[in-house]
Amino acid sequence: MILIFIQRLFGVLILGRKMKLGLFSTSFLSLVLQTGMCFGIRWLALSKTPSALALNQTQHCKQLEGLVSSQMQLCRSNLELMQTIIQAAREVKKTCHKTFSDMRWNCSSIELAPNFQQDLERGTRESAFVYALSAAGISHTIARACTTGDLPGCSCGPIPGETPEPGYRWGGCADNLNYGLLMGSKFSDAPMKVKKSGSQANKLMHLHNSEVGRQILKASLEMKCKCHGVSGSCSIRTCWRGLQELRDIALDLKIRYLTATKVVHRPMGTRKQLVPKDIDIRPVQETELVYLQSSPDYCMKNEKLGSPGTQDRQCNKTSNGSDSCDLMCCGRGYNPYMDKVVERCHCKYHWCCYVTCKKCERTVERYVCK
Repeated sequence: MILIFIQRLFGVLILGRKMKLGLFSTSFLSLVLQTGMCFGIRWLALSKTPSALALNQTQHCKQLEGLVSSQMQLCRSNLELMQTIIQAAREVKKTCHKTFSDMRWNCSSIELAPNFQQDLERGTRESAFVYALSAAGISHTIARACTTGDLPGCSCGPIPGETPEPGYRWGGCADNLNYGLLMGSKFSDAPMKVKKSGSQANKLMHLHNSEVGRQILKASLEMKCKCHGVSGSCSIRTCWRGLQELRDIALDLKIRYLTATKVVHRPMGTRKQLVPKDIDIRPVQETELVYLQSSPDYCMKNEKLGSPGTQDRQCNKTSNGSDSCDLMCCGRGYNPYMDKVVERCHCKYHWCCYVTCKKCERTVERYVCK
């Protein structure tokens, strides 16, 4: 027993000495540096949590996948919040897939949570989008949960201080954006503040993109109104501040993904900062997504790079956009197939007040990439 202990201790000393002397290979050091780069979005694994899983005791937090220790502590002290966070993970995943369904990268990478491949580990524009959407999504879901009464720790958002225009009055139940941002950022940013969560450049990138997501969420807060009056005259409108749907926020972030800025981590004054690689005469803008490494083209399957490829993906023969057969299939060509579609047809309106329809079947030609 003593001999085994001495051998292990000697092995640790040798390991430490080799690392100190720089005798390890570059690939090994690279692997060490990359470990944990995606800690900040590992919580998306919560989307796989069974609906029947009980979350009414602190020890239940250990059953949740993808959490780092600081998030586990938040879980134990905010048990009532966890079902909302699980719902947020599901919403982010669903929204990401829908937003990128017409592009080569269709957000399939997040299916691997909590273990990601290189396309999200290396600080690409895809990881920039996922971090931004995740930060916006968790705050959005919490803010809405306050409004619907699903969270005992919060209620409706505050009534605006300004006086509304004549014919308008404040009322209803506003989305509690302040509480959503407070608890959302506390949970989603916690992993990036762990010492072992990757390189400083990656931490800065992820924190910046997460904040971009929250800034876009803030900008989506708008006035929503309900009409009141005799015979629908709408003489008075009751209004409140509500957030846009997450899918609209995702579309805004998608535009920023397409125009994202490549950055480098270099000294600026007394400390290192992220600055645009090609035009580093200006600082990074608060609402622009940034990335450190170029993405794979996602044309061919390459598990090492995290590319699922586009073989068998559906494409649009008549489109000129990213879903076109030329772009989606990367010039490899495509195969046609016939698909049966069942639709509502021959609809009739009946007084008062319902519609009846028949079901019609038609055959359409579709195309998939070779």
